[in-house]
Amino acid sequence: MGSTFEPLPATNYRKPLGIRLIEHIKQKTLSYKTYQAIVLIVTFCAYASYHATRKTTSVVKSALDPESDVSLKFSPWWRKNLGRPGSLGSGWAPFNRSDGTSLLGEIDVAFLGVYSFGMYFSGHLGDRLNLRILLTVGMVGTGLFTAMYGVGYWANIHMFSYFLIDQMLAGLFQSTGWPSVVAVVGNWFGKGNRGLIMGIWNAHTSVGNIVGSLVASALLAYGWGWSFVVPGLMIAFVGLVVFLILPVSPESVGAVAEEDQVHSPRKYGEGVTEPLLQSDTEDHKKAVGFIEAWKIPGVAPFALCLFFAKLVAYTFLYWLPFYISHTAIEGKYLSNATSGNLSTIFDVGGVVGGILAGHISDHLDARAITAASFMYCAIPALFFYRSYGSVSLPVNILLMFITGIFVNGPYALITTAVSADLGTHSSLKGNSKALATVTAIIDGTGSVGAAIGPLLTGYISAKSWSAVFTMLMASALVAGLLLTRLVVAEVAAKIAEASRQGGPTSVSPPQNEV
Repeated sequence: MGSTFEPLPATNYRKPLGIRLIEHIKQKTLSYKTYQAIVLIVTFCAYASYHATRKTTSVVKSALDPESDVSLKFSPWWRKNLGRPGSLGSGWAPFNRSDGTSLLGEIDVAFLGVYSFGMYFSGHLGDRLNLRILLTVGMVGTGLFTAMYGVGYWANIHMFSYFLIDQMLAGLFQSTGWPSVVAVVGNWFGKGNRGLIMGIWNAHTSVGNIVGSLVASALLAYGWGWSFVVPGLMIAFVGLVVFLILPVSPESVGAVAEEDQVHSPRKYGEGVTEPLLQSDTEDHKKAVGFIEAWKIPGVAPFALCLFFAKLVAYTFLYWLPFYISHTAIEGKYLSNATSGNLSTIFDVGGVVGGILAGHISDHLDARAITAASFMYCAIPALFFYRSYGSVSLPVNILLMFITGIFVNGPYALITTAVSADLGTHSSLKGNSKALATVTAIIDGTGSVGAAIGPLLTGYISAKSWSAVFTMLMASALVAGLLLTRLVVAEVAAKIAEASRQGGPTSVSPPQNEV
């Protein structure tokens, strides 16, 4: 059967307005592969815009609090900017006081705390509501509260509570993004190629960070309020695009896939018979509850693993520019602008690591082995970067790139392919209405670690950066150890499979294997 489009009864689906317009212009229905391309592009842009709005605060903080003593305990990532216009040198009350960095740190911890808390509820809603609508509301809400933060510039607002509450509400709307986009992509792509595809697709995080930094930095000269308003308008616009053209699942638009797209390639001894993309009859199945989702095999170990993996990744995300600018390389200290630009090498390594981890896990059909191996490799990478990153600039770049590969590789794999796999686990008997909930559980738990990591680093770094790296290496070790049971199970399955295939009486797997 070719990649065709076969309409279902009108009561079963309603295409987005933009899709209907495209088909009207082309005078033909869209193919399944075209829908897949639309899903990848739209969700990529959607989550990149989420990260772009999230990243603006790290640029503007240096304008709000330009003169803080670097010895303060909470003076991390906001030093990353591409210049400090003279007109902003006096900062912005209340952040230009002696405790300004602490106030900004409290806002970030509050943002991440609400974000991780809201993630659980967003996943619960995602499995019960239209993902296109939920994603649109989340993006427009994020845009609104991002812009409202910037409005404080023109309204001459100096109340700490205004900025704190605004960012907490922004974090709540931000939490709708990840469970929604992963659930949509998981609906369209089978397990066989999911790791590689999602590894490439996960580059949206780094792209969003870079775009957010460049846009916010370019607008600082016109007043720091624009650095929030423009990204806020950008994500609201992308949210409108999502509403107009995003097909959340094949069933929602009546698309029919090729046989190899409907069913995952079943390997000998795998014991999975359900297709990852179900027919429209699954719409009548009851969504899986929060506690039930925790009980799905593999969810708890991967969620706890991500807690420590994201602790490491987000500590680098928020602290790396500051660390570089305060570490002598070849006996010289780099400027804030140069340090910020140099830190993007870590993101580049993260893109490569995400793609590499996805490809390896697809090839081996072993998500736990891949994730654990990367976490263990991150330990020596962190050690060498701390010990030898100051030798020379080329050595620093190389070690930072390698560290980015091993730190972000498992983080990207777990939040994408692993979450999608577990959301369509065979124990659910074909019910895919756990995808957003599982994604939210895993990434929500990880986001708690993302909030704790930078918080602890703010205090520990005041005494010793070596102690910070020791904490990160210990976290990477714990992350790997948490997957030990799953790794042992995957290794045992591989040995059993090799034994059967290599035996003299090897036979094909039975067709009714469960």
